[in-house]
Amino acid sequence: MDYYVSRSFVIPKFENTSYVAATSGKIASLPCKVKSLGNKTVSWLRHRDLHLLTVGVYTYTTDQRFRANHVAGGDSWNLEIRYVQERDAGIYECQMGSTPTVSQYVNLTVMEASSVILGGPELYIDKDSTINLTCLVRHSEPPDHVFWTINDKILSYDSSRGGISVLTQRMGPYETLSSLRLLKAKENDAGFYKCRPTSGLEATIMVHVLEGEVPAAMQRSNRSMIFPSILFLCLSFNFIFPLKLNR
Repeated sequence: MDYYVSRSFVIPKFENTSYVAATSGKIASLPCKVKSLGNKTVSWLRHRDLHLLTVGVYTYTTDQRFRANHVAGGDSWNLEIRYVQERDAGIYECQMGSTPTVSQYVNLTVMEASSVILGGPELYIDKDSTINLTCLVRHSEPPDHVFWTINDKILSYDSSRGGISVLTQRMGPYETLSSLRLLKAKENDAGFYKCRPTSGLEATIMVHVLEGEVPAAMQRSNRSMIFPSILFLCLSFNFIFPLKLNR
């Protein structure tokens, strides 16, 4: 344990300056620990305007998102900010009311959660090939789940279609990767795909399934129009140049 030594008494030293990152809209918890507090008081201040936020367990600001989190008998005096916003970013000071004053500083960064499907906004896939979609959830706490949808319908991994799999893995403290795989792409696999993490914003991509050089659905539509088109041309030709039957 580290201490500052005075002539008549010993003042406990705070832990080192810390850095905290939080996702916008979530709870930010700023740590502060001190040993042997005795009858002294711990306060939290916001450095940019020297605004007093808490004293002990009491909140001294009209912004009720701020509160001190302390368990009686414990050495933690954390500051919690609910529904944290980007404007809350900056340096905060955890201060012990002693002489001389002892402080610990916490640098808060607030991140805006986002999601992106790599290769978007459109993807062209050959019929019968494999559809691979990768969604990167950034600046967010790891989501409990990442749901995938097609045309706003949740993909069922155990559906009769088969060949659907999802792998979701944490890439770091604030990044998650979710990969969707569909084997043997068919015409009805084309559409708008979305990845929807339980924390963070959704991302969208349009998938086209090709048969040759044009989308499979377009080829099917073109084939269905061949006979009507030929019939129309024949009728039009007969109208302009009436056929003369030999008698």
